[in-house]
Amino acid sequence: MSVAQTPVKKRPINSKDIYRLQSLSDPQISPDGKWVAYGLSTVDTTKDKRNSDLWMVSWDGKESVQLTNTPEGESRARFSPDGKYLSFVSARQGATKGQIWLMDRRGGEAKKLTDLKTDLEDYVWSPDGKKIAMVLRDPDYADSAKTKVRKPYVLDRYHFKADVKGYLEKGSVHLYIYDVTSKKLDTLTTGNYDETSPTWSPDGSQLAFVSNRTEDPDRNQNTDIYVIDAKKGAAMKQLTTWPGSDNNPEWSPDGKRIAYTRSTASGNFLMYDQPVLAVISRDGGEPTLLSKALDRPVRNPRWAKDGQTIGVLVQDDRQTYVGQYTLDGKFTKVITGNRVFTELEPVASGSWLTLMSDPQTPGELYAVESGAPRRLTHAHDAFLAPLELATVEGFTSKSKDGAQVSNVLYKPANAPANKKMPTIFFIHGGPVSQDEFNFDLTRQLLAAGGYAVVAVNYRGSNGRGLDYTKAIYADWGNKEVLDILGATDYVVEKGIADPERLGIGGWSYGGILTNYTIATDTRFKAAASGAGSSLQLSMYGIDQYTNQYETELGAPWKNTDKWLKLSYPFLKADRIKTPTLFMAGEKDFNVPTAGSEQMFQALRSLGIPTQLIIYPGQFHGISVPSYQKDRIDRYLQWFDKYLKPKTM
Repeated sequence: MSVAQTPVKKRPINSKDIYRLQSLSDPQISPDGKWVAYGLSTVDTTKDKRNSDLWMVSWDGKESVQLTNTPEGESRARFSPDGKYLSFVSARQGATKGQIWLMDRRGGEAKKLTDLKTDLEDYVWSPDGKKIAMVLRDPDYADSAKTKVRKPYVLDRYHFKADVKGYLEKGSVHLYIYDVTSKKLDTLTTGNYDETSPTWSPDGSQLAFVSNRTEDPDRNQNTDIYVIDAKKGAAMKQLTTWPGSDNNPEWSPDGKRIAYTRSTASGNFLMYDQPVLAVISRDGGEPTLLSKALDRPVRNPRWAKDGQTIGVLVQDDRQTYVGQYTLDGKFTKVITGNRVFTELEPVASGSWLTLMSDPQTPGELYAVESGAPRRLTHAHDAFLAPLELATVEGFTSKSKDGAQVSNVLYKPANAPANKKMPTIFFIHGGPVSQDEFNFDLTRQLLAAGGYAVVAVNYRGSNGRGLDYTKAIYADWGNKEVLDILGATDYVVEKGIADPERLGIGGWSYGGILTNYTIATDTRFKAAASGAGSSLQLSMYGIDQYTNQYETELGAPWKNTDKWLKLSYPFLKADRIKTPTLFMAGEKDFNVPTAGSEQMFQALRSLGIPTQLIIYPGQFHGISVPSYQKDRIDRYLQWFDKYLKPKTM
């Protein structure tokens, strides 16, 4: 007698699922190509925080092993070059600073290798496994007082504050060489400049790295590639001289060349830019720009094992795909589709290791062999098993001035056909980023609340070419609003959206654009503006964007009219009729709380329904899991109140 298995009854995703969602990161292939180490982040509900442990999966995908399981968490797993050890960073055993630990892959407990007194920003094994190059931050003596009372911040830098880091005093990051056997730490670089992104030449004699050595690095985004012999007292040699940025150096397997990414433009401010793949001789000279004609952002350059091609990730109109270049500039797409690849590491014989997500699946590790994906991990199977997810499709809308705009539409699972739905336009931040065909938790949760959800890749987004990204330069809240309204007209005309039940929201530049849109058009019946601003004049000197403001808009005392024009949602707040929920992180130095407070106060004074939510101790990104859940719950309560009639 057989008992038929009852299929799991599916349910809509809800805000509690935030606690169940894990995330994979930082995959590393073992030297023999047989194992992949990676980080797996999970929510510890008792402590209300995320914790990262290390796992390994075999290259055939058949075996999965958890390597660490501690409350302190571990990250940045790296195989030693002989494959016998796995190193990682952890602040175990009450350590105040992250230390490098070594785990013998044949068994036994991990042993602490370093005893660093300052912050470890990065580390990389030498090819012979005898040394480790480290990036260490200069010691901060300001809070070493016995009373635990911190000394006053003494600030004289042009760029004196940054989100998460806080107030920025003097202090740099430098390169060091650590001898694994003797545990001796040698200083390689010193001074007032930062040196980052070290990478060893294949013969172990040199390090390539990145540094901005202009007169005042705070006033520009210049970086160049340098090389230095890997020994104390060595002199560094500058390879690149582009006034823009040169980043992410990667040595060719034969050690003759370095691949890197270079900015398209050469100015001091490069936000509206896109990186180009470049290759330069290890001796310097003129670089070859391989991807200039592509007119798409490329990142994550990696040499194939045979040194004949360079793999890259390419952002292109709602996708991020894997491509590769030959050294003479021939380009091929390795694997594409309505999905997003976010990591890339070379494996033997033309294969690649990658992290891939699609609209129905959070990121998992895959092998890419002969252009086809083969799944390695199944971290999200249990998460997805009970869930009904929104359907996701792309559409193109036309703005009033003729611009073609690419969008993504989420419809609730089992949404009735031919019925107009309450619709939320949830706008991405950046502005230079794009909404893609990946797993988007926020939009899935909003759709599960019974809404059609629209993501608009307004002008200023990337993935559509440089001109499209630069279209909003010094002209904020104009073309982006046209594009949001064009997408609105499209879903209304197609009978998807109920024109009487439209909502809008977003975080960061998405919050800024929410404010611009509701000050332009009163058809939105509810809004949720997170980490936004509107009185742009008041942001000068209190956020981290002074270099952008002075380059893009001009100094406020010289170009006051421009600043006031871009501040229209605040200065014309009496046009706004939309009930609006404002939110911010208490310690946000990216878009400080003042931006939300001012708009809340304006609408409160004008008698427009409004509320202000401040998340304690949070920066620009809300990281506490219970606050992430709270934010979704408040979005849905606010939109339900104004977009769903009581009879529904």
